[in-house]
Amino acid sequence: MTSDEIRSRFLNFFEKRRHKIVPSSSLIPNDPSVLFTTAGMQQMKPYYTAPENALRDFGTKNTASVQKCIRTVDIDEVGDSTHLTFFEMLGNFSFGGYGKREAITLAHEFITKELGLEISYVTFYKGKGVVDRDEESKDVWALLGVRDIRADGDDVFWGPTGDSGPCGPTTEIYCKNTDGQDVEIWNVVFNQYFCEASREQLDKGNTTLKKLDVLGIDTGMGLERLAATVQNKKNVYETDLFGNEQSREERIVADHVKAALFMISDGSTPENTGRGYILRRLIRRAVRFSKQPLKQEIEKIKKIYQGVYALDDKGEIEKEENRFRETLSKGLKEFEKGTDPFILATTYGFPIELTLELAKEKGRNIDLEDFNKKIVKHQKLSQTSSAGMFKGGLANHDEKTIKLHTAHHLLLAGLQHVVDKNIKQRGSNITEERLRIDFLFDRKLTDEEKKKVEDWVNEKIKLGLNVVRKEMPLKEAEKIGAEMEFGAKYPDTVSVYFIEDKGGRAISKEFCGGPHVSNTKELGQFKIQKEEAVAKGIRRIKAVLL
Repeated sequence: MTSDEIRSRFLNFFEKRRHKIVPSSSLIPNDPSVLFTTAGMQQMKPYYTAPENALRDFGTKNTASVQKCIRTVDIDEVGDSTHLTFFEMLGNFSFGGYGKREAITLAHEFITKELGLEISYVTFYKGKGVVDRDEESKDVWALLGVRDIRADGDDVFWGPTGDSGPCGPTTEIYCKNTDGQDVEIWNVVFNQYFCEASREQLDKGNTTLKKLDVLGIDTGMGLERLAATVQNKKNVYETDLFGNEQSREERIVADHVKAALFMISDGSTPENTGRGYILRRLIRRAVRFSKQPLKQEIEKIKKIYQGVYALDDKGEIEKEENRFRETLSKGLKEFEKGTDPFILATTYGFPIELTLELAKEKGRNIDLEDFNKKIVKHQKLSQTSSAGMFKGGLANHDEKTIKLHTAHHLLLAGLQHVVDKNIKQRGSNITEERLRIDFLFDRKLTDEEKKKVEDWVNEKIKLGLNVVRKEMPLKEAEKIGAEMEFGAKYPDTVSVYFIEDKGGRAISKEFCGGPHVSNTKELGQFKIQKEEAVAKGIRRIKAVLL
């Protein structure tokens, strides 16, 4: 069974059981408390506390998705049999549509009947503090005929994603791999609580849990790990999602280049801060372990995912690779000489992470405390500490970006007016040069449609329409149908921007922090540059103002 077939079987299985199939969201999340999308439930977070909105957005309380994910907490483990930086997560979710019995029964049916796998054992939460022992899950598994049912502790309590969020006890499903080892295949989370703190704070006991009004279901099953089990492979790198890389170095290169390619395709660029720094580190690690240019690996990955995801690194990986190869050559020579890690970083551009990795391999000790003290002093002197980092993503307020921000609102309204009134935004990115919008739509726009959208936007610009900002209660903004970022968490009072025609009727109304121009005549001429697929069911438009 190929990975493509596993994806299809999963989605078809849940679609037949009255779940709305939701496309993968971008790897760049709306949640400012996290750098990347790390789980399928991330785009679903708001519905666990406001389940009534699921009916509004999906027409059902039950959804399923195949979500692109990035996790870098285990980056040093990449290259073993299971750990990856980029992976796809299969998940089904319910916001009061069904409970533990139905969720466990669906999981059991998919694993044993649809995939034909044998369950080795399952776990359930043994209880701690205010959270009771999960006897209900234990009883359901027993009724389904599973004999090995094990009580477990902290490992089967799923904490919140980001700074806060829904959480609760879980039940895990284990199957044997080709080596006879038991591997966790699927995690079914029962979101019974809301935690106003991170997982780390929860683990320390620094917070309290608030019981949710409605039980939420949140499941996650890694495609790569599942494919290894289904395809009888010893590790994920032997599945059809990779090229059968054998050495640790080959596996690191394959994983890191794949992660970088997906990250860039979703809008990231190599930088010195934030997610851009993580991307840069992944590319540089790949360069370090690769014995040949990364171009061949890029083409191999594109071929594997052809027809599933639209991947384009825009030459960014090669540019970063070329920049770093010279740095790597000089830095390695200085490292062998025993040069101070601070000098390696500031003079030779040699990342401290790489110095630490090399030192570990060579059995050397690095005084990280001394390095950090020198770096802090250096940053204060150069006044470059945390340059460009603004929480919430509205870092650039120059005139060009502000104009493109307003044009972005007009473009979404134009798509809804000309192409389909049900079009919803799934992501955006605005620079000084261009705007980009990702939106839900299941086909390519025709040239005629693109021209009509372009003309519609330019007509509104020429009319000189007022752009008005109003603050209002969240409930009122939702009631009037203001457009909102999918998955974003909003305060009780929100800012809504209206673009109004001459009669005072709103042709666009969106939740937004701004800023915007005051009148559309300030924008100039609007031009669509490119329209393309990002993933199944998601299109992307890039546009400029001339």
